[in-house]
Amino acid sequence: MNVEQAYNKWAEQYDTNINPTRDLEMNSLREALSDLSFSHSLEVGCGTGKNTEWLLSKSDKVLAIDLSGEMLKKARHKISSKNVIFKKTDITDNWTFTPDCFDLVVFSLVLEHISDLDHVFQQLHAKVDPGGYVYIGELHPFKQYGGSKARFEMEGKQQEVPCFTHNISDFTNLARDYGFRIVKLNEHFDHDDRKDIPRILSLLLQKSAG
Repeated sequence: MNVEQAYNKWAEQYDTNINPTRDLEMNSLREALSDLSFSHSLEVGCGTGKNTEWLLSKSDKVLAIDLSGEMLKKARHKISSKNVIFKKTDITDNWTFTPDCFDLVVFSLVLEHISDLDHVFQQLHAKVDPGGYVYIGELHPFKQYGGSKARFEMEGKQQEVPCFTHNISDFTNLARDYGFRIVKLNEHFDHDDRKDIPRILSLLLQKSAG
């Protein structure tokens, strides 16, 4: 089962499953962007719209994209604002799905499903305005080292979504190589228990203005 097929099947129960990774990352996003506002945001991997409505409170316009048509159906049913456009697309291709550039690009639990991060940062360099921001929230690599990954239960069986492990230095080195500075790098813990392994890694990057 590839990533698109897995999320199409997961869509029906995604919002109702007990999912601490989904919920903690949602809080991480809000924390990272709480003091900022934007004119045009790109939400990569919008899923069922779990963050889209909140992003609309921070941004004049949102382009929300996802690989899964079934996830997008759920999102469109929830959110009917004229300030958001939903579009099905694959970010492993060149980003020709829009001619626009953005002052914010958001990735929430997306990049673990992408093998080639260099391609993503190459596209970001072209699509983020000077001075614009990139937020990345991912399952922490420490969790991945122990075998954690995106999975759900269907018909009594565990279904795993294809995943790739990216180290913290993979993100920070690519950010530097493509002209982004690290504004924030945080690790988020279940129940805020910092003696445990962190669940979520989040980064807020800003593109050089020059």
